[in-house]
Amino acid sequence: MSPERVTVVIPTYNERDNLADIAAAVGAQGYRVLIVDDSSPDGTGELAEELADANPWLGVLHRPRKEGLGPAYADGFDRALAEGAEVVVEMDADFSHDPSDLPRLVEALDQGADLAIGSRYAPGGSTPDWPLARRMVSRAGNLYARIMLGIPIRDATAGFRAFTRDALTRLPYRDAQASGYGFQVEMAWRAHQAGLRVVEVPISFRDRTRGTSKMGLAIVVEAMALVTIWGIAHRWRRLRSSSR
Repeated sequence: MSPERVTVVIPTYNERDNLADIAAAVGAQGYRVLIVDDSSPDGTGELAEELADANPWLGVLHRPRKEGLGPAYADGFDRALAEGAEVVVEMDADFSHDPSDLPRLVEALDQGADLAIGSRYAPGGSTPDWPLARRMVSRAGNLYARIMLGIPIRDATAGFRAFTRDALTRLPYRDAQASGYGFQVEMAWRAHQAGLRVVEVPISFRDRTRGTSKMGLAIVVEAMALVTIWGIAHRWRRLRSSSR
């Protein structure tokens, strides 16, 4: 895959302290970068424009308000596909995802995957900065999603992933019900339902050192509630089908 056919979509909200460094690190891999900013009050969007003026491989998409991760990615996917991207990558702005891992995700697609997930829980993956309690909560959430949705994906909540163009066009990302991090679970589930080949690539996930995490209780509650609703509906449909 030619690097310039890969677009890395990075949603931002108050990430001014990280933006220049993460953009440079991704750009150094030869990939295009699309910053999707939700009108950050700290000037992230303005800095993104300055970077775009200096770097032809970097684009900026300004959104009028903060609406959540899912809508930001949906708009970013639309832009990337419209500009001809053959591979679209999701990535956080805070260096919790190592830019040096990007080629391994793209390589997994070159080898036949439709969706490559940078996985903390595949063999070889890790979360070295996390205390035990956080690891247990995260693993429990992913196990719950696997059981409720019947998916074989260890890290369905992962936010570091690469899609082929064909895979994205087959996924209903525009109609996603989740607006927060539940969007990641929903897209993994929809990919499994669509019969896409999903591969987990082990990564080491590091905690941010600059800025503030956007993960809050409301986002967690939304994700768990939706997984429960989807899981019950999925099981009910299977039960009705088997009884016919």
